[in-house]
Amino acid sequence: MNDIRSELAAAGTHLASLGLSPGSSGNLSVREGALVHITPTGADLSDLTPAELSVLDLTGKHVDGPKPSKEFPLHTAFYRREPGARAVVHLHSRHATAVSCLPAWSERSAIPPLTPYFVMRVGQTPLLPYAAPGDIGQAAQMEALTFPFRAALLQNHGPVVAGHSVTAAVDAAVELEEVAALLLALGDRTPRLLSPEEIAPLARKYASPWTDSR
Repeated sequence: MNDIRSELAAAGTHLASLGLSPGSSGNLSVREGALVHITPTGADLSDLTPAELSVLDLTGKHVDGPKPSKEFPLHTAFYRREPGARAVVHLHSRHATAVSCLPAWSERSAIPPLTPYFVMRVGQTPLLPYAAPGDIGQAAQMEALTFPFRAALLQNHGPVVAGHSVTAAVDAAVELEEVAALLLALGDRTPRLLSPEEIAPLARKYASPWTDSR
């Protein structure tokens, strides 16, 4: 368990070093059985220690440690809807947050299939309607969506990403930030998107969720 907590603290340091977690923004968690270890409220991801993590159960009940991040409903909702999820990353990274302020590309993905790596590592990424940070209703709405995904954009807020490991969740969050930057760089130009025939083998090979029919 200490190794898992240490891995989460190291992930926080890494994300902060990339500039994806300014100030005390962002929160991370890792699931261990029926328990969730999550960063505490107001935590600076660049200065986390394993002993400082809060512990919740899957319903969000505080079990041990300091007061958890107010965003904990998003984390526990992801674990409940995705049994294979073992880590969740929520950031206020600049480019992904900027894209969250724009209209969604489609109902199931805020971002179009611009690159194979977005399809492979992230997959379709729905835009959830705006709610105040920590809103339980928004987490419930995310949990209730009937199509598969492992990342979402919170409108005017930022990304939340799940993965089968801490490394997978971090890598997906970084990839999401990169494709968001690419989308913004394209501006008003009409890009070539991956076709359904190009997406399908990638989604199958990497078990990535992409069911958008647009």
